[in-house]
Amino acid sequence: MTAPLAAVPALLPALPELVLAAGSLILVLIGALAGSGSTRFVQAMTVVVLLVACGLVLGQSETREITFHGAFIVDGFARFMKVIVLLASALSLVMAQGFLNRHKANAFEFPVLVLLSTLGMMVMISAHDLIALYLGLELSSLALYVIAAFRRDDLKSTEAGLKYFVLGALSSGMLLYGASLVYGFTGSVEFTAIAKALNGHASSGVIFGLAFLMAGLAFKISAVPFHMWTPDVYEGSPTPVTTFFASAPKLAAMAMTVRVVMTAFPDIAAQWQQIIVFIALGSMGLGAFAAIGQTNIKRLLAYSSIGHIGFALVGLAAGTINGVQGVAIYMALYVVMTLGAFACVLGMRRGDHYVETIDELAGLGRTNPGMAFGMAMIMFSLAGIPPLAGFFAKWYVFVAAVEAKLYALAVIGVLTSVVGAFYYLRIVKIMYFDEPKEAFAPLDGTLKTVLLASTLIVFLFWLWPAPLVNAALVAAQSLH
Repeated sequence: MTAPLAAVPALLPALPELVLAAGSLILVLIGALAGSGSTRFVQAMTVVVLLVACGLVLGQSETREITFHGAFIVDGFARFMKVIVLLASALSLVMAQGFLNRHKANAFEFPVLVLLSTLGMMVMISAHDLIALYLGLELSSLALYVIAAFRRDDLKSTEAGLKYFVLGALSSGMLLYGASLVYGFTGSVEFTAIAKALNGHASSGVIFGLAFLMAGLAFKISAVPFHMWTPDVYEGSPTPVTTFFASAPKLAAMAMTVRVVMTAFPDIAAQWQQIIVFIALGSMGLGAFAAIGQTNIKRLLAYSSIGHIGFALVGLAAGTINGVQGVAIYMALYVVMTLGAFACVLGMRRGDHYVETIDELAGLGRTNPGMAFGMAMIMFSLAGIPPLAGFFAKWYVFVAAVEAKLYALAVIGVLTSVVGAFYYLRIVKIMYFDEPKEAFAPLDGTLKTVLLASTLIVFLFWLWPAPLVNAALVAAQSLH
């Protein structure tokens, strides 16, 4: 009689995930029974479930807990990343409502799919073996494939969903093949057991497995050379979906990548460091140069996101606690800047017609000074101009790279950052110096709030960076 009772506490570390799973099942049932009339209720309750899960994560014990026979871990790193993922998902949902209402695309399935995808991301972040990692990844990805093609009557949306699905299936296969090789040569799927089996010496089979594993992970964070889906999916998906894609899933995939290399392969850093350096250099270079000729704002932000993933990987390449701290700070600030930028993109509306061309921002400084100022601050921050938050994000990863003697990587990172500043500053120039076009409709209250909050964080981060910096340090230390 005591065995079942003894097993109950093992579920507590996964309580936020269980809340998300139960919430999604209940909301699907409500939506199916009540039909389209339940859409607003389901949307509101989805946000509530996400915020409740966030509160549960914040309330978890600070000690490291491992459950499900070593497959699931809750530590400082997991808590840090989960809080940001849950908040990003909730904000993406709230920001989506105006767009979906105007396009008559509001259906109860959309928030439920976001909830299921977020559940997958939570499992990815806490995965402590290769099977849990794959389960979380697929749960998240399957929901993302559907919401990419959510507007079924829109050819571009359908095309985006299909491209993402086909390339996502390919990357999942590569990741699974890599995981099977690692398991075959180490005899375990659990990260700490893999590290113990390797004991600092990797056979050629393990290195091959690691390469395939990194290829699958690189696709999920849209790093070069597995970035090919990003511009098309960002441009083709409905803008609220792109907002979600650019924030929460990217952060979860980066967290998963950091945990895999720092926990399962800590003693063979020389092997995976070469892969990370290569994809970081490629991502920073492509992000800097490919975005220059873009005319679509969403496509420009897609290339921008590839570049920023490259910068974050500079910190991971260092393979140190300071490097992981830099990645955590970078990704947290990246999510803030991304949500602010997409609040502006969702505000590019005349009546019920949304525009995406960069030239449509002409003269925004005169027609809508508040929106123009917010957008300008976010663009300056993405460019890494001091004293805005984006500068400090890059500072932490570059310092970690220099401390690890990766001088060439840091120098190339700074140079690509300078090149990338060109297209960010071009947007500011168009908003303030070009002849004004017809004014956009006033920003929705939600978008205005998100833009204001994002601008304030970006603008005032240098005054009080300690909470984020200290939280990121605790998160990084918990991996060791």
